[in-house]
Amino acid sequence: MRALQEFHRRSLHDRDAFWTEQAKMVHWEKPFTKVLDYSRPPFAKWFVGGETNLCYNAVDRHLRDRAGQKALVWISTEVDREKSYTYREMHEEVQRAAAMMVALGVGKGDRVIIYMPNIPEAVFAILACARIGAVHSVVFGGFAAASLAARIDDAKPKLMVTADGGSRMGKVLPYKALVDESIRLARHPPAHVLIFRRGLDADMPVVAGRDVDWAGLAAKHAGAQVPCTWLEASEPSYILYTSGTTGKPKGVQRDVGGHAVAMAASMQHIYCGHAGETIFTTSDIGWAVGHSYIIYAPLIAGMTSILYEGVPVRPDAGVWWKIVQDYRVSVMFSAPTAIRVLKKHDLAWLKKYDLSSLRHLFLAGEPLDEPTHAWISQGLDKPVIDHYWQTETGWPILSAMPGVEPTPIKFGSPSFAVYGYDLKLLRETDASEAGPGEKAVVVIEPPLPPGCMTTIWGDDERFVKTYFSTFSKKQVYSTFDWGIRDKDGYYFILGRTDDVINVAGHRLGTREIEEAVNMHSNIAECAVVGVADALKGQMPLAFAVAKDASKLGSIEGRKAFEKEIMDTVDKQLGAIARPKAVHLVTLLPKTRSGKTLRRAIQALAEGRDPGDLTTIEDPGALEQLKAALAARSA
Repeated sequence: MRALQEFHRRSLHDRDAFWTEQAKMVHWEKPFTKVLDYSRPPFAKWFVGGETNLCYNAVDRHLRDRAGQKALVWISTEVDREKSYTYREMHEEVQRAAAMMVALGVGKGDRVIIYMPNIPEAVFAILACARIGAVHSVVFGGFAAASLAARIDDAKPKLMVTADGGSRMGKVLPYKALVDESIRLARHPPAHVLIFRRGLDADMPVVAGRDVDWAGLAAKHAGAQVPCTWLEASEPSYILYTSGTTGKPKGVQRDVGGHAVAMAASMQHIYCGHAGETIFTTSDIGWAVGHSYIIYAPLIAGMTSILYEGVPVRPDAGVWWKIVQDYRVSVMFSAPTAIRVLKKHDLAWLKKYDLSSLRHLFLAGEPLDEPTHAWISQGLDKPVIDHYWQTETGWPILSAMPGVEPTPIKFGSPSFAVYGYDLKLLRETDASEAGPGEKAVVVIEPPLPPGCMTTIWGDDERFVKTYFSTFSKKQVYSTFDWGIRDKDGYYFILGRTDDVINVAGHRLGTREIEEAVNMHSNIAECAVVGVADALKGQMPLAFAVAKDASKLGSIEGRKAFEKEIMDTVDKQLGAIARPKAVHLVTLLPKTRSGKTLRRAIQALAEGRDPGDLTTIEDPGALEQLKAALAARSA
């Protein structure tokens, strides 16, 4: 691993030379004058003074050599359609979408919220924002109106782009109704809503003067030519909201230049994806993976990217592998949860199709357990690379890097620290470095490398307080994950140190879910914890105290009450945040100072020893929890 170690060493100790080399992979309209400005820790500015444009790098610069190559292939098993766009056609569609936005008053620095399913028009809208210097904020289509309203009020968008509906497992999801409700709730609603009609909601209401039909406006801008707006490297490219330990979501802000360089470099050094090849990333565009490895990185690299709308087992458990065969996919990126779903099906589905084009399968989103890692590796007979990263970083923190040097894979491990990341494992007690095999907090010594978040949108103070204040003695970026490193230098991620849970790769704050549960009129208080789940990694579990329990004595009454709570959470946050179960108790375990003992609750729910409980106010609360859990499992 000598080459890999030297590559990593140079990225930290010869930063200017190293990142100048990586920056050559993208187009600069104006050269940068300084690689890194770290004069105001922990805020890092990369490629200072340089001007570039993400859309130009993803689309325009490929027109000379690969205009006729497919840039995007859309495959929907939900509506049974496929459509592809060459780089030339993509250029035309993005310019038209950009012209539509300009006509609706959007310009450089304005925010545009995109609330759409995995359809080509969503990609056009994202790249159109990048083209004109607008800041896009893509919101996952599964979020409820209240969650969308919170993002509207934080971003204060000039425009929202949506569709009449999405689809999952053949069930239509009416997006427009959610958008209307979110705007009713928001204090800073957008001036216009641009709506792409898919024909999924024939009764979709339209608000005169605000709502604009995509097809009608697009017809007016056919053949539009919209030049790229050149942006200084540190200007914002997008906001992507992520959950935290407080109810208010955090707007992760990404820059332009650092993001472009990080995407280009990672595609070469980690994913080994080359111009003219095909990548299949199974994520949703509303997540960081979708931003980075469906859209920006593959297109910057000149690849063909597959945009998939559907699930891994419909029409059957071979659908993904058929796509790999039919489109000669070289690089595939998915999540451990999806592989655990496929693991329930016959291994023959992996053997049915010609997968000879596939070089690597990458998995990320939540910890990958060793049995699942072994199962998919043996089934594919291909290298399966577990790697670890966050919405905040935008690209991998830990990974094997076959583009630098092939290394042996250890099942269940995301391998090594990626170039640019000065990774440490620090003891929670005194911020000293942990030894091999010792559980500690995974942190990054700043400055964060290019492509990572630059701040929290509109809140520099929260950025520092949230991510750089875990340890009083050291200003380091905390991932809020526990990890260990073995004697061979391989890392293993063990789970969260805070109250954020990871449901199939989707991060949810327990505080957010508690607030949603508390919206029910008959809830006095509740505690939500994340518990281990064989399929999704973790699931939220709620323990609630009712204000009036007189009607909850019967099984039917308790079931009806639980359903009402579930419906309340669905309405506030969306089904993605729905608890696995709601346990009714008369009191929650708390310390004498009033702090809820969430770690003890989680331990009991997972069948573990709750540890030291000498500070508990009423031991009877724990007995209630045990009884409630036992009754549920009986």
